[in-house]
Amino acid sequence: MHSLNLPPADLKIKEQNAKTLVFDRLRKQYVRLTPEEWVRQHFIHYLIEQKKYPEGLLANEVSIVLGNVNRRCDTVLYDLQLRPRMIIEYKAPAVTMTQAIFDQALRYNMCLNVNYLILSNGLQHFCCRINGNEYSFLKEIPEYGEIE
Repeated sequence: MHSLNLPPADLKIKEQNAKTLVFDRLRKQYVRLTPEEWVRQHFIHYLIEQKKYPEGLLANEVSIVLGNVNRRCDTVLYDLQLRPRMIIEYKAPAVTMTQAIFDQALRYNMCLNVNYLILSNGLQHFCCRINGNEYSFLKEIPEYGEIE
């Protein structure tokens, strides 16, 4: 898999039925290892181990309904009252980060109304603080204790 701009993660990988699988520590199951999943698993480890995000407040593949269409947020961080606080969207390392990807996360936020958006392709990471209709990009991803 592609080298990432994230700390190394001790991932559990196995082969099954000619497919490569990786253990998702949030869903507690093995899932197919795609380039996007490679980014997700490294990013989750980074948030938990480096930025001190509580594992129990993170969830992968969160279903939402946008209009009449079912969508899934890659990862959502909840607060202690289980209200969504952050949406994290991943792309494969080969995918260029664009305004369209940011717009996708903004559309998801119409359902969840979070205060933070993070976008990552494993090489570039963008974190945006949302305050009403104002967006400000942060220089780095905040530690869990810094989230308002």
